Amino acid sequence: MSSAADRVPWRWLAAGRTSRRLVLVVVFVALLLDNMLLTVVVPIVPTFLYTTEYEGANSSVASAQTEPPPPALQAPPFSSMFSYFDNTTVTVLGFTSAVNLANRTESSRPPQPPTSSPPLPSGCPEGEEFLAKENVRVGLLFASKALVQLVVNPSVGLLTNRIGYHIPMFIGFVIMFLSTLMFAFSGTYTFLFIARALQGIGSSFSSVAGLGMLASVYTDDFERGKAMGIALGGLALGVLIGAPFGSVMYEFVGKSSPFLVLAFLALLDGALQLCILQPSKISPESTKGTPVFTLLRDPYILVAAGALCFSNMGVAMLEPTLPIWMMQTMCSPKWQLGMAFLPASISYLIGTNLFGILANKMGRWLCSLIGMAVVGISLLCVPLSKNIYGLIGPNSGLGFAIGMVDSSMMPIMGYLVDLRHTSVYGNVYAIADVAFCMGFAIGPSTGGAIVRAIGFPWLMIIIGVINIAYAPLCWYLRNPPAKEEKIAILNQECPIQTQSYSTQKTLRDFPLTDDSDVEAENVE
Repeated sequence: MSSAADRVPWRWLAAGRTSRRLVLVVVFVALLLDNMLLTVVVPIVPTFLYTTEYEGANSSVASAQTEPPPPALQAPPFSSMFSYFDNTTVTVLGFTSAVNLANRTESSRPPQPPTSSPPLPSGCPEGEEFLAKENVRVGLLFASKALVQLVVNPSVGLLTNRIGYHIPMFIGFVIMFLSTLMFAFSGTYTFLFIARALQGIGSSFSSVAGLGMLASVYTDDFERGKAMGIALGGLALGVLIGAPFGSVMYEFVGKSSPFLVLAFLALLDGALQLCILQPSKISPESTKGTPVFTLLRDPYILVAAGALCFSNMGVAMLEPTLPIWMMQTMCSPKWQLGMAFLPASISYLIGTNLFGILANKMGRWLCSLIGMAVVGISLLCVPLSKNIYGLIGPNSGLGFAIGMVDSSMMPIMGYLVDLRHTSVYGNVYAIADVAFCMGFAIGPSTGGAIVRAIGFPWLMIIIGVINIAYAPLCWYLRNPPAKEEKIAILNQECPIQTQSYSTQKTLRDFPLTDDSDVEAENVE
């Protein structure tokens, strides 16, 4: 009886390792944690650097200037005076001489001009010049993650083709856990920068391996679109929770508290991966994937990657600049700096789940085209806001539109590989992740410098116009042709349709030989 009970967990594990849904859960949780860590620092870093560097420096200067008066000005509290009247000694206060001495000293000094600056509105931070410089520093810190990820992604794509997706996925968890702990205990800009760059390495392993794994287990195009929508829902939920969670925890508990909570959740994700994914198992792809440089020469993949890059560049530019702009113009408290991103996160969560299914029916190219246009219009409306409530509309439209683009473009990347290349997905999702990273690298690094040079409103105008101008290029994804007649060209009257290629793969025996193509043509 006990032996049968002991076998139940092992049966559950065996069944779980063959379940596509549990693989989807693992990828969902990994993307959730990655993007919670991505956005939890957004409201924390600007105020933390302002508190530790600007206010800390000013308090030390103020304490150095407040020195005790020189000994000449300090009169003894009591002095003795001998009375010749009755031969007694009387103790009297030494106030008069001290005051007279002080008055003589003050009169000899030249008058000092007033040093206090005009009073700022209540709640507004001082140090306008420091905040202007901080735009650039915070932008570079946020961009460091994406820059590192940009460099590492192609190597991870090649690695997944050689050893499979399981081991890179677990490596990503380990690096992410270390990065989270480093964020919790870093007290200087340098260590925060290193922690952010380390997060980029872990994120590269997790995202490329996770999305490639999903594409490999969901071979049907319609099912793949739904799975990608759910996985991107994890990304959206991480973005949704991250900024508000970070601002509230930093305001009321402390800087380290949100990162320690994320480290605990990362441990749970690692335990889940150990049970489900068997990260010690090496499972290389049975066929050789299309090289990255060949995929980069495909114009349709470049159009899809560009849509991912520019649509996400808008929110990437907002992350370092919007909190500082709110501190300067709205005098916002700490908790509002993260809450400003809440409407965008909620609408992104709705958009990715809604259009994961709907985009397949109305045409993914059309969803992307409309989404990029709405992204541009929303960004143009952000500088018109006078308070945090005025940001609700533009940020909601921005999040919903980016959800439309992401949930359409991620399945299209896998579809284009099926249609025009070899159906191995590590490299194409490395390119998709590179597109994300370019948006999140170029956006913060250039956004801070642009804000310092010409102001926050002009930054929003520039990136908004770029998105609107790029949107018509999505029309070229309406009906991409198959390459080398591998698959019949789609009907011109229909958008990208639901296609399943699992039946075609059963026509060939693996491993492939030199005569496989000839045999496949004979069968057709």
